[in-house]
Amino acid sequence: MELGTNALINSPSLWGLIPLLIYIVLIFMNQSNLMATLVGIFAGAIITGQSLGMMADNFATSLGSSVAIIGFIIMLGSGLGKLMNRSGITKTLVYWIVKRIGVDTQSKAKLVIIIVSIVICGLLGTLGGGNAVVAPIIIPILATVGITPSAASLILKNAGEVGLIWGPLTGVTIMTLDVTGLSYGRFMLFAAIPFGVLWLIGTWIGANRVQKQTVGTESYEITEDMKVENNRSTKRENIATIVFLLSFIALVLYGILAKQGTSYAILVMVVLIVVVSIVGGIKPKEAETEVISGVASMAELFLIFVTIDVLLNLVTVAGGFEALANFIENAFNGIGATSVMLISSITGGLGIEAAAVSEIQIISDMFGEMARNAKLPMEMFAISLLAATRLTGSIYPTSNLVGQMGIAHSSNMKKVLQGNWISIIPVVIFIIVWAFVGVKIL
Repeated sequence: MELGTNALINSPSLWGLIPLLIYIVLIFMNQSNLMATLVGIFAGAIITGQSLGMMADNFATSLGSSVAIIGFIIMLGSGLGKLMNRSGITKTLVYWIVKRIGVDTQSKAKLVIIIVSIVICGLLGTLGGGNAVVAPIIIPILATVGITPSAASLILKNAGEVGLIWGPLTGVTIMTLDVTGLSYGRFMLFAAIPFGVLWLIGTWIGANRVQKQTVGTESYEITEDMKVENNRSTKRENIATIVFLLSFIALVLYGILAKQGTSYAILVMVVLIVVVSIVGGIKPKEAETEVISGVASMAELFLIFVTIDVLLNLVTVAGGFEALANFIENAFNGIGATSVMLISSITGGLGIEAAAVSEIQIISDMFGEMARNAKLPMEMFAISLLAATRLTGSIYPTSNLVGQMGIAHSSNMKKVLQGNWISIIPVVIFIIVWAFVGVKIL
């Protein structure tokens, strides 16, 4: 985006970071994400000397940015999710997995949570929405084998987030591919799979510890209508689910083989909406209502994506990111690829809590050019982006963490947080070791 040239700051200066710092401070004060972004934009407009007309052009340009496109994809995905729920596809997927594994031990119960959460959150592209559908179906299963709410909430949160980084059409995946230029295959092979697997290993260990510490003090109570037998899928739901899965796989494979770009996901969502409506037996008007309802639920997120793009470009024009890069390079005497990976991971993982797509854009703008100058492989920078967007909610209480605790009926923040600290240990060790080793291999 090209912003006005009559900036008050004509050379790179750390003062240019003020709009971003204002945004981050307001977020930490639990203020509205959208309000924090708008306040930051107001500060950026003053610093860069933007006129009202220029700011209007900035917003118009932002609507055509990659961030806005991804926001639109997420909105369509939410509409698709509504149709999947209405048609019984989501329920059927959960039921198939649960019955196939045959849950009769705590280990199998935890495995079910992980698989179901990854699949549903990865398909729906949302953590809260995905696990909100999953929980009522699997909680009765967990109750029968004695899994506690705190252990369940830990697994639901982390497995759901792994689903978001593995799903080929989630906002996190699409945005990461967009800023790194990686193919989905390389992203999965060198970043998402090792990151996700290690996180799940840590989660398993952390959940076992939480389970031992809370057994006897926490338990689920279930009623007759919550039992899994009452969630059996009908013949029509089975057929609809099979057709959906075949359509989804075919569309994704074509996109990968034909090397389609970010915008291809829009077509995928539209086609799947039509397919689910037809095979689910949903009348056109009713399908439209469901899709609009899902899209509307993501309206605030879309506005955040558009405004964050304006905010970050104002910081760029003010010279904030360039000054930050110069400061870090001088502080570390010619910073290398290893340092860039570690610093960007720490900055995002510890210092920023925002919508995942917005956070990816922030970290990319702050460290992307620095990473390229230091010749940091994009496969490694992708790991930094994953750390930035996923680890924050495992280090201190965030909306994601609280939301998943609510879905799992847990109120024991202390134990869940302790379990999360354990869960990220393998990932943190991996990031540190890979920051030194990876640059010699890739």
